[in-house]
Amino acid sequence: MTVTGAWRAAAGGAGLLGADGAVRPTIFAEMSALAVRTGAINLGQGFPDEDGPGVVLDTAIAAIRDGANQYPPGIGIPLLRQAVADHQRRFYGLEFDPDREVLVTAGATEAIAATLLALLEPGDEVVTFEPFYDEYGAVIALAGGVHKTVPLEPPAFRPDLDRLRSTVSDRTRVILVNTPHNPTGAVLDRETLQTVVDLAERHDAVIVTDEVYEHLTFGPRHIPVATLDGARERTVTISSGGKTFNTTGWKVGWLTAPAELVTAVLAVKQFLTYVNGAPFQPAIAAGLALPDEFFTGIAAALAHKRDVLSAGLQAAGFEVHPSDGTYFVVADAAALGHPDAVEFCRRLPELAGVVAVPLAAFCRDDYAARTASLVRFAFCKRVDVLEEAARRLASLRS
Repeated sequence: MTVTGAWRAAAGGAGLLGADGAVRPTIFAEMSALAVRTGAINLGQGFPDEDGPGVVLDTAIAAIRDGANQYPPGIGIPLLRQAVADHQRRFYGLEFDPDREVLVTAGATEAIAATLLALLEPGDEVVTFEPFYDEYGAVIALAGGVHKTVPLEPPAFRPDLDRLRSTVSDRTRVILVNTPHNPTGAVLDRETLQTVVDLAERHDAVIVTDEVYEHLTFGPRHIPVATLDGARERTVTISSGGKTFNTTGWKVGWLTAPAELVTAVLAVKQFLTYVNGAPFQPAIAAGLALPDEFFTGIAAALAHKRDVLSAGLQAAGFEVHPSDGTYFVVADAAALGHPDAVEFCRRLPELAGVVAVPLAAFCRDDYAARTASLVRFAFCKRVDVLEEAARRLASLRS
């Protein structure tokens, strides 16, 4: 029996469908399994190894004990929706109605999926930058969309704006922007983002932004697209609590958008997870209300971790590209005699007791061929773990 359908579209869009029709595991699953099997330090997947703030954890525990264990409202509990609206006003001066323009989701992953499935018709084009988070390609394919990409050129990972202008057209339904950017660590500048807005206005496209690393920047400030002139009424802004509060396993995300777009996304979301994370929603609301010192503190602590790992990579012989945000730094293994990052990452646990992922996992063949020696390392780990990883990586030069 031949099975076809949505799973095939999604797997193909994510680059997981082999020539024989079998679904391959993602490179992240492969590398994480390799880390477990070899005892290597896992700098491949972007999850922290430290818990988030006590008030956030304690609020979740209290909510469980107080009985918040059944279905919450489909759009999210009022407390969290108000906290999201307050957050957008406090940090960015954006006003959203918590009852009509805020939607709580099962992490940013569901928010992205529900938004694209709600907005796309078969044949609609979606423009993203490349490299791109692997979910984007999978969901675009699942929705029957056509995925167009604009490369971010190393080492600074900035796009050619003329290339962007030539890629967006009247066939473009969605421009999907991720900033701060996974996997490169780039924080897109105002000129790039304003160009996105201008093109969306010209071609009547919707802007969807993945801003989950919004508070994790090191120098350049994060600019929410919705704050730019002409953007508010055509932008779906997506974020989550996982990266900010070290609670990636809770999967509590949200989006803010004009009411008609929220309604469209909710119509799809209710048939995906329906609802999620009842006791975690008040906990994330408590986190969003933490003082400014918390948010500046987490960025400063992560910047130090970036510096520790980057110095270790440089000492090991890598060419290290700048990282202005997120959990990630990209390094070039070519100088160490490893032009193929995929093969290098599969051997790295044996060579140095460390796991990383090739940048090729986030891009298509043409871009992957041009950046074949680039490797992404995650620095969202304890400092002592990063120091040990740096010590192990130093063996690559011997």
